Amino acid sequence: MFPWTEIDTVLLDMDGTLLDLHFDNHFWLQLVPKVLSEQRNISVQQASEWVEECYTKVEGTLNWYCLEYWQQQMGLDIMALHRTLVERIQMRQDSMPFLNALKLAGKNRILVTNAHPKNLGLKLEHTELGLGLDSMISSHETGYPKEHPEFWVQLFKRFNLEPSRCLFIDDNEAILAAAKLAGVGYQLGIANPDSQKPNKVFDDFPAIEDYHHLLDELLQQK
Repeated sequence: MFPWTEIDTVLLDMDGTLLDLHFDNHFWLQLVPKVLSEQRNISVQQASEWVEECYTKVEGTLNWYCLEYWQQQMGLDIMALHRTLVERIQMRQDSMPFLNALKLAGKNRILVTNAHPKNLGLKLEHTELGLGLDSMISSHETGYPKEHPEFWVQLFKRFNLEPSRCLFIDDNEAILAAAKLAGVGYQLGIANPDSQKPNKVFDDFPAIEDYHHLLDELLQQK
């Protein structure tokens, strides 16, 4: 699928790519509207519509991923609510075999996430994800989301990367497109980011639903 001898670094999204997106979808689309409906004495449907409207206004910006922003907008202790669902924070079953194979093949493994640092910390605390990575960066450290060209400029500079020798894996096609535009040599989509939802269809990038498909060719070219 990829010329692995021409790839030095694999850039990996977190939510939906290495972790099951079910946690985040359940939190933002079900728990938050439920708590807001109780807090404001409105129906869950009304709360869901308001939340969706709020999300749409800032989608693709850093605020969309900022826990402080949502805490202020919603009047909720977002991190405290996160901690009520920690048992739902799960790695994809194919993630660690893939990350371990990348290490055996001599590839640099960098987590590249839009997740807020507090969210990232919580997920590292409740999974073995950190054991499979060489470095990590939250877009909040750069001041730009992955959707923005400047994020990639700062990423390449911080880790001294040659973009053309990088593979970027994400479940968001718009972000894959941003990476390609920034000069990343190879892109791969994840078709099943949420284990509880149907697969996604990618129009412009190759996509897989199980990293095990990559293991043989990856280890053959180490």
